[in-house]
Amino acid sequence: QVQLVESGGGLVQPGGSLRLSCAASGSGIFRFFVMGWYRQAPGNQRELVATLNSGGSPDYADSVKGRFSISRDNAKKTVYLQMNSLGSEDTAVYYCNARVGPRTYWGQGTQVTVSS
Repeated sequence: QVQLVESGGGLVQPGGSLRLSCAASGSGIFRFFVMGWYRQAPGNQRELVATLNSGGSPDYADSVKGRFSISRDNAKKTVYLQMNSLGSEDTAVYYCNARVGPRTYWGQGTQVTVSS
């Protein structure tokens, strides 16, 4: 079992920045986990934001390329999502995701609201 706890969400003005963190605990070797961030806005399906494999190669949704950056600290078992140039379209609950072999784990989500 893997537990994921997100933090760092909140209210930010348009054009601002936030950094989300996701701390992993439990079984498995974190550096082998494929980590990702997803988001879900009201009335919408959950969508991929960014993923980062064990080799350190990131992948981003087109809507966030150039604005968001995913990174990981294997020693701290933590993955980050740096979000810049935020707009109202980024308002959503952001979920951390871990793929460990055949299993997928989710965090509880953290709310990001972009509003003036």
